[in-house]
Parts: sequence; structure tokens; C-alpha cells
Amino acid sequence: MLRIGCHLSSAKGFHAMGKTAVSIQANTFQFFTRNPRGTRAKEIKEEDVKAFLKLAEKEDITPVLAHAPYILNACSKDEALRKVARETMEDDLKRMEYIPGNFYNFHPGCHVGQGVETGISQIAAMLNEILKPGQHTTMLLETMAGKGSEIGGRFEELREILDRVKEKDRAGVCLDTCHVWDGGYDIAGGLDKVVWEFDQVIGLDRLKAIHLNDSMNPLGSRKDRHARIGEGRIGYEALARVVTHPALRKLPFYLETPNELEGYAKEIAMMREAAV
Repeated sequence: MLRIGCHLSSAKGFHAMGKTAVSIQANTFQFFTRNPRGTRAKEIKEEDVKAFLKLAEKEDITPVLAHAPYILNACSKDEALRKVARETMEDDLKRMEYIPGNFYNFHPGCHVGQGVETGISQIAAMLNEILKPGQHTTMLLETMAGKGSEIGGRFEELREILDRVKEKDRAGVCLDTCHVWDGGYDIAGGLDKVVWEFDQVIGLDRLKAIHLNDSMNPLGSRKDRHARIGEGRIGYEALARVVTHPALRKLPFYLETPNELEGYAKEIAMMREAAV
């Protein structure tokens, strides 16, 4: 069965997210660990976690994908901002131990004129500080559109980071379909070629999850603007090929399209139909 879900609000806790996922026929979901535009986090309640884990086992909800706040920049020119990113993500990994065996996804960051090599070195250094033996969460670098000074717009940049990470079993990649399309990888006209290139550069064994999004922009625009499935420039048929591709179909898919719950439910149904 296709493992697919969407981004849910974490305001009411894990159990509420689990019940919402079930209500829209999702068997996984993504959430922000804290304010996506800040660093403030809610207290985790153990009773809520226990209720969620029981529900997740009953309904086969797995794996859960936590998303780091957008504002974090692990390769900022400002050392104080790099410290905020490191401390916030380190705290998030501790909080994720309440729901072991899941994923924590983050945007690699922007080098802000320091250069790609410096940015890669700073991101890898941060990961080597916060990834520790015995942790139960896998950290995922997200593929980016390559706008401005973003790191991660090319597969080679992510490979460079992963090569320098010591805890290799705790680091992987989340591929965002909108981002790679905007970054110039033609998943609509040449999906097999893109999958092959990912495998050659990074290795498909490092690909752990997919953000399933259409794009408002043409191929290679480097802008990063998500669209609903079938309403963008990638298109429904191309995204249906993503969820049914032999090398990808067993991965978990997370919708980040501009939708409310009703829209997500429709997109989940669409993708399930395509995957039959």
C-alpha cells in the first residue's frame, strides 16, 4: 500500500495529529517541531505520546516526519545564528526520542556569500556535533530549488555533506519534487534519468522520504513555489509516475501542497488510485 500523508498542525499534540491522519486516509504525516518561523517549542506531554503510539500501532501510521523551523540556517555567516540552528536541532532530536524510529527533516541553509564549500563544511560540522550514537531518529537533508545562495540545489552538494557525516546511519535525504524541478531536474520528462543521477551521485539507499508537490514554476526556475497536485507545471501524470516508480514507490510520501484537510484528502485519494 502507498504510504502517504500530508503536513499537519502540531498545535493539539501527537494524538490529535494521528486521529486527523486517519480521518483523511493518511498512513503517515509531517509536522513542525515548533513555530516554523521561530524557535519556541511546546512542552511534550507523555500521556499524549503514549496515546499516539498506541493509535499509530493500531492504524499503521509510520514513519512520522518532523520538519525543522524554516528560519534555521546551519551555514549562516553569523556564528550566533549557526549556534541557534545547532542548539534548536539538537533539542529537536532529543524531543524526537519520544517517538523513536522516525525522521527529522531540515533545509541545509544559505551560505550568504561565504561560498558553497564553506557552507557545506559548516553544515557537516553541525551534523557531527548533534548526531550521536544510539539516537533513534534519522536526520534528512532536503533537496532545495537552488535559489539565492541555498545549499542543496544540486545532488553533489548533498553528497558532499553526507560524505563528511560520521554517523552515516543517521543521515539521509528527503527529495522534494517541486524543489528538484525548480532546480532543473526534469522529473516530468525524464524521471528515470533523474533517479539514475540521484543513485549515481548520492545513492538510492540514502533516499528516505519524498515531499510530493507540484510546482507553480517552469523547469529550472529556482524559485520554490508549491502547487496542488495537477495544478502546476509538473502535472498529475508525472507525479503519479513518481509514486509508482520501482525505485521510489516503497518510500513514504508527504504532501506540502497549499491545501486544507479536504484538499489533502482528495490528493491522497488521487495518489492512491494512481498507485493501484
